[in-house]
Amino acid sequence: MHTHQYVLASVCLGASLIIFPSAQAVASKTLKVCAAEDEMPYSNKAGEGFENKLAQLLGTALNRKVEFVTWTDPRYFIRDSLDKDLCDVVIGVDTGDPRMLTSKPYYRSGYVFITRKSDNFDLKNWDSEVLRKAQRIAVVPGTPAEDMLKAIGRYNDMFNYSQELVGFKSRRNQYIKYEASKMVSEVSSGHAEVAVLWGPSAARYVKSASTPLVMTLIPDNNTRADGQKVGFHYSTSLGVRKTDNALMAELNKVLEDQQADITALLTAEGIPLVPEP
Repeated sequence: MHTHQYVLASVCLGASLIIFPSAQAVASKTLKVCAAEDEMPYSNKAGEGFENKLAQLLGTALNRKVEFVTWTDPRYFIRDSLDKDLCDVVIGVDTGDPRMLTSKPYYRSGYVFITRKSDNFDLKNWDSEVLRKAQRIAVVPGTPAEDMLKAIGRYNDMFNYSQELVGFKSRRNQYIKYEASKMVSEVSSGHAEVAVLWGPSAARYVKSASTPLVMTLIPDNNTRADGQKVGFHYSTSLGVRKTDNALMAELNKVLEDQQADITALLTAEGIPLVPEP
């Protein structure tokens, strides 16, 4: 924790000395966490996301009260919230994100194929016959899944369908959001045969689907048509401002001490975990 500092103010009230805690001392009792206002299953204003729970675990370990500072647009919150000292830590960032100082990874996961259990597809990787025959494959544009749809020659077939999956458009279409819950329901309802999603974003909805679903972890050995690797497994860390070395050291210690509890939290969420390389 940050060292408590106090401002001493001498007041001539007989021989008394009144000590007022500085603003920094009060602030140091709080861990301000950057969190999405509505980005489930990660976080929301009601604190129902698994990253909300993780933040509370960190706060307890540091003996600091957690205060969530919410954002609505993922493109700017580092610049507008973390860098402006409105919050101290960001949960769930890519390990090595150049915009901030990142902790050692506390989990590694991957993208998954989601299918109905009753279909019993032989679906192991991007070479699987199922993907060449499927009428609808739900993917989020800009993700590795889009690269692989192009690699197997199915991108144009799915282009119009992909546009139907947009869950939210901000003004002037600057920010487009695809809801993981909607993508999963495309499969559970039978509207799509396969969805390809980041495992942590999908796990909660796969578990709660009324139709039994299967998540198949996609191997991390895929290449585009030009031979360049397309990554499907990624490590996740905590992020702080580049100057917050002391806080980062504390957080790394907490991650080390609390790793079993963190893993239990993620496992209860249903998130597929893979070992660090």
